[in-house]
Amino acid sequence: MALHPEIAKILATLPAPPPGPLDPAALRTVEEAQVPPLAERLPLHAVEDTTADGVPIRLYTPDTADTHGILVYFHGGAFFLGSLDTHDHVARHLAKATGCTVVSVGYRRAPEAAFPAGLDDCLTVVRWVADHGDDLHWNGDTLALAGDSSGGTFVAAVAAAAHDQGFDRITHQILYYPSLDLDFDVDRYPSLRENAEGYGVETAGLPAFNSFYFDSGADPADPRVSPIKRADLTGLPAALIVTAEYDPMRDEGELYGARLADAGVPVTVRRYAGANHGFVQNFAWIPEFAKVFDETADFLRQGT
Repeated sequence: MALHPEIAKILATLPAPPPGPLDPAALRTVEEAQVPPLAERLPLHAVEDTTADGVPIRLYTPDTADTHGILVYFHGGAFFLGSLDTHDHVARHLAKATGCTVVSVGYRRAPEAAFPAGLDDCLTVVRWVADHGDDLHWNGDTLALAGDSSGGTFVAAVAAAAHDQGFDRITHQILYYPSLDLDFDVDRYPSLRENAEGYGVETAGLPAFNSFYFDSGADPADPRVSPIKRADLTGLPAALIVTAEYDPMRDEGELYGARLADAGVPVTVRRYAGANHGFVQNFAWIPEFAKVFDETADFLRQGT
């Protein structure tokens, strides 16, 4: 299938990136300026900003039910972009579709915070959620992790770290077009060449966009940075891995799914035809792609 025409039309209007090094502050300003006003966002029963052991979080309660499952969400943004606000719409749709209370994490970002600050923040919030289940009206059953792009990296890394620490409360992990191998050798995966140019995220730009993370101390050979390099994947939570047909990082997500299955982990890998990297954040208003939220809900209902 060709790239979805609505995506192709919008990509054709985007200006070329400015020359010279990337400026994190300038890119964040542009991204934040695109956040819609509160009145235009999907309404929910309650949305509240608070902190979890010092980490900023935003709680999304979908309805008035007495208890809910909990989904902890890690936003994407190449480890230096993204925020509670830029991904607010994703968290709202996840809460609405799944019926879970969504806990969105405002983790520390590169380059200001040295590795593994952001990863540690995500794990801190997951443990805090389990410790404060009564306050959050948790049903005691579903405790899922979800993340897009680099947020998917954190999902895989947090699930593995929790397992290693004997923390067994995580029931599901949901990775939307995750970045799982930060070694950007273009011959490592066919999709890095097949989808190298023209689809929004380009293979040649991946090292620069991840350079802030690397400069903060993240080593691509470390399984906490490149979760696909973890040798033993047994015992990890059930996984839903969503990939995009026109994503340079498509194949590493699908390979990770195959490796999880080989390790005995229940896994569903779903490739969205006609989609590009970032479609959950940028193009979920297209009906074919909005189904990703219903698919997430179906996955959570399957149990573990």
